[in-house]
Amino acid sequence: MQKENQAYKVAPANRLGGVSEYYFSKKLKEVAQMNAEGLDVISLGIGSPDMPPSAKTIDTLCRNAQDPNGHGYQPYVGIPELRQAFAAWYKRWYDVELDAQTEIQPLIGSKEGILHVTLAFVNPGEQVLVPNPGYPTYTSLSKLLGAEVVPYDLLEATGWQPDFDALEQMDLSRVKLMWTNYPQMPTGANATPELYQRLVDFARRKGIVVVNDNPYSFILNDHPLSILSVPGAKECCIELNSMSKSHNMPGWRIAMLASNAEFVQWVLKVKSNIDSGMFRAMQLAAATALEADADWYAGNNRNYRNRRHLAGEIMDTLGCTYDERQVGMFLWGKIPDSCRDVEELTERVLHQARVFITPGFIFGSNGARYIRISLCCKDEKLAEALARIKSIVTN
Repeated sequence: MQKENQAYKVAPANRLGGVSEYYFSKKLKEVAQMNAEGLDVISLGIGSPDMPPSAKTIDTLCRNAQDPNGHGYQPYVGIPELRQAFAAWYKRWYDVELDAQTEIQPLIGSKEGILHVTLAFVNPGEQVLVPNPGYPTYTSLSKLLGAEVVPYDLLEATGWQPDFDALEQMDLSRVKLMWTNYPQMPTGANATPELYQRLVDFARRKGIVVVNDNPYSFILNDHPLSILSVPGAKECCIELNSMSKSHNMPGWRIAMLASNAEFVQWVLKVKSNIDSGMFRAMQLAAATALEADADWYAGNNRNYRNRRHLAGEIMDTLGCTYDERQVGMFLWGKIPDSCRDVEELTERVLHQARVFITPGFIFGSNGARYIRISLCCKDEKLAEALARIKSIVTN
C-alpha cells in the first residue's frame, strides 16, 4: 500500500508572534558576514567588556578547577562563600545590610533573573511598567510570558527620570512590576537618592514591586547607589546586580538579586525548576572578584574614561549632541536634525565606514533619534573607527 506523501508542518507557540529575534542577534550575524567577506567591521554595538577580571579572580578559578571534588552539582541558592561575598560587597559599597542566607539569590546572569522575577510575580494578563527607552528584554520577556507591557516615558528634558505626575494619573490596578534601571541603559542617566526614595514611596502606595536593574553603577560613576539603601525598600523592591559589567565577567554569567526573604524564596521556587547552581570554581572566583579594592575599579575606569573621550569625538564628528554627565559603559547621543532618521545614519556608518553603532530605536520609541556607542572596544580600534567615520563625513 502506497503511503500518501504529506508535507510535515508544525506551528510555533503563539507567544512567538509577539516578539522578534533580539536585535543584536540579527545584526551581529550581518556584521559577522561582512567580516567573513574581509570588510573588517569595528563593532561599537554591544556592552561586552573586553578587559579581563582581576588576576586574583582568574587564579582562584584555575586553582579550584583542579579540585577533583568540585565538579558536581551546586546548591540552587549558591554556595555560602558567594552569598557572603555579595552581602559584604553591598555593605562596603552601598551601605546596605543583607542577610546572606535569606536575602540574596545568586543567578546565572541578570537576564535570567528578569525571567525568574517575571515568572514569580506576574500572571498572564497582568501588567508591567517598562521604561521607554530601556533594555529590550524587559519588554520581550514580559510578552513571552503573557504579561501586558505598559511603557512609561523617559525623556531627555527630564533627565531620563520617570514622570511621577504622569504615573499617578495612570490606571495601575493591574500592574504587578515596575522595571527601573539606574544608572540607566541606554541613556547613561544616573540615579539619585531622591529618585530612589520616590520610587520606593510610589511602590508602597500603589502596591507594586519595583525591580531595579543595577549592573552599571561602578562604571565611570564616583558614587554607586542601591535602591535598597532607602529605608523600607526591601519590603517592596528587588534589585538585580551583575558581575558582567562591574568586574569584566560577561561570559561567566554570574549575577544576583536581593530583596526580602519572602520575595527571594518565591524567585527560588522558579529558579530551582529552571536551572541549576553554577560551577563551584566560578562561584569561588566571583567571591574573590567582589573583594576588589577601590584601586582596581579606578584602573578599570581609567580605560573607560580614555575611550569615552574618543566616543565623544565620534559623536561630534556625526553632529550628535550628548550629556557629559552620563555614566556607564556607553555614550548616548541625539542625531542632528539634518538626519531623516537614525537608521539612515547607522546604516551609512556601517556600510561606508564599516563601523557598527547601535540605533536608539531598539530601546523604544523615545530612542528613535538617538545612537549608542559602546566603550567596550580598545582605544586603537576606537581611534580607527573615528578616522573611518571622519573620512565618510568629509568626503
